Amino acid sequence: MEDSIVKVEHLSHRYHIQWAIQDINFEIKEKGVLGLLGSNGAGKSTTMNIICGVLNQTEGEVYLNGYNLRTNPVEAKRHIGFLPQKPPLYPDITVEEYLTYAANLRLMNTSEIPAAVEKAMKRCDITHFRERIISNLSGGYQQRVGIAQAIVHNPRFVVLDEPTNGLDPNQIVEIRHLIKEIATDHAVLLSTHILSEVQATCNNIKMIEQGKLVFSGSMDEFNNYVAPSTLLITLDAAPPVSTLEAIEGVARVEKVDPRNYRLQFDASKDISEQVVQLSVANGWQLSEIQLERQSLDAIFAQLSGKKVQQ
Repeated sequence: MEDSIVKVEHLSHRYHIQWAIQDINFEIKEKGVLGLLGSNGAGKSTTMNIICGVLNQTEGEVYLNGYNLRTNPVEAKRHIGFLPQKPPLYPDITVEEYLTYAANLRLMNTSEIPAAVEKAMKRCDITHFRERIISNLSGGYQQRVGIAQAIVHNPRFVVLDEPTNGLDPNQIVEIRHLIKEIATDHAVLLSTHILSEVQATCNNIKMIEQGKLVFSGSMDEFNNYVAPSTLLITLDAAPPVSTLEAIEGVARVEKVDPRNYRLQFDASKDISEQVVQLSVANGWQLSEIQLERQSLDAIFAQLSGKKVQQ
């Protein structure tokens, strides 16, 4: 277990008689950004709050750097940094004062705090605001201060809850870049319900729905979880639509323009090979063929057990 940054074993939690999460298991062994994905009410926040030591679980165990969070909470929490959805900032003090205070809360050695604060400010690009009162910072820079307090004690594991919520597009891009930079030295858990956030930032994904872990894998595996069911082809000498519809396994043909056609098909059939062979045999002059992936929203909806709106 000493090789694990985070290990979650059979984690379950119940509010009164209703289970919020049941039998959640996963392990984080390396640096990078892991997306904790789930719709509102899926159990995502409950899982995250237990891992961060904010909530005591009903069943199961959480280990941080090998320390059991339930039986050895002080030592375990030394290895975690947490940015809640609403950053826990004190608006009436300066950035440097706040980060110094945050470092003291983490029980850092007093002699190490000035250098740690300097490093966190530099990493989050807020050194030039060290003497600025926090309430006078923009939303984007307040979020940077929030991230700085989460990494000031150099934890192995950093949890960020909806870190781009409420930011403008330029600020979102900057925070995404910062998260990726932090992930070169830390394991980062990014909790969100926004699919584009996951796609832009994460290496791997854990998805919780209805209190259970329904997906665990890489970003590419998530993209390809649902097999492509449409094929976009370009034919310079296209046959009648009825001819394309007659190909075995093709359910429907959409004529996009005189040269481009979208074929919906049974995913169990190898339509691509058939189209190539038929084009060569009949002189259709196939110039391009492309499998179309399902959108992330469609994959999310399928994993969530929800009906996809066409």
